Amino acid sequence: MSKYKTIDEYIEAQPDDAKNRLSEIRKLFHKVLPNTEESIMYDLPAFTVGGYHLYMSGYKNHIGMYPMYGIPELGEEMLPYRGKGTKDALHFKHSEPLPLDLIEKIIKAKDGAG
Repeated sequence: MSKYKTIDEYIEAQPDDAKNRLSEIRKLFHKVLPNTEESIMYDLPAFTVGGYHLYMSGYKNHIGMYPMYGIPELGEEMLPYRGKGTKDALHFKHSEPLPLDLIEKIIKAKDGAG
C-alpha cells in the first residue's frame, strides 16, 4: 500500500527545496500534454505519457526523474544528469536550475513512443 494517495500529498511531504521544483515539473507535464494522467506508483508521482510512465521523486539534494528506458535521441543531453550508478535515472541538483527544455523534450519523446 502506498504512503501517498495523491501527488499533492507526495509533494507536501518532501524537503522544502524539492517542493517547488516538483510542482514546476508537474506543471510542465500538464502544459506540454494537457491530458496527462497522474497517479502514485511505487510511492512516486507517475505521469502516463504515450502509454509509458514517467516518475519523479524529491530528495534533500536533488530531484529524480525516471524516464524509464532510454531515449537515444536525447542521450547526449541527458548524460550530465545521469544518476551515479543508474541506467535510467536523471538527477537534477537543487543547486542548479532545472533543465526545463530537456524535461519538455523527454515528455514529448515519451509521448511519441507509445
